[in-house]
Amino acid sequence: MRINREIRADRLRVITEDGEQLGILTLREALAKAEEYGLDLIEIAPTAKPPVAKIIDYGKFRYLQQKKEKDSRKSQVQIKVKEIKFKPNIDTHDFQTKVKHAREFLLKGDKVRINCVFRGREMLHLERGENVINQFCLELADIAALEMPPKLMGRSMSTTLAPSGKRPKLPPKRAEQGDSSRAEDENPKSS
Repeated sequence: MRINREIRADRLRVITEDGEQLGILTLREALAKAEEYGLDLIEIAPTAKPPVAKIIDYGKFRYLQQKKEKDSRKSQVQIKVKEIKFKPNIDTHDFQTKVKHAREFLLKGDKVRINCVFRGREMLHLERGENVINQFCLELADIAALEMPPKLMGRSMSTTLAPSGKRPKLPPKRAEQGDSSRAEDENPKSS
């Protein structure tokens, strides 16, 4: 985007800040008009015939443009992929802890990549790792959908779970009920 003296076109279609068309002017005339208003001449559509330029405050224009870009970035949803690693001979408590973390990630809307890492002789028993991954997927089947079947890549077997549209119903919070009972305790009725 070119402003003021950076504009190369000889003739421009000039528009004021209010949207009023001043017509087709030479570059000198357009710059003189912009100086008369105390504003900048900004080339808006350089590919048009003739190019279109607008007389506006450049600082305000950049500010509004940046604000618009920021708002458009806010509305975009960024899906994060969280990774959970374990070994094929994981203990049940550790397994349940990893499932709990994965459930939290999925409920937040993030994807979860499950990695089962094999070391040494564990490579001889790939079915153990596959069974653990399948059990992991079954534990989360109520809130997640499997994107691809488990796949062996080098020394690790992995798959990805994506949050499904189903959300489990959460029980009502006890804190809300407790607040009303506390309020009654603090304000006892006088007899």
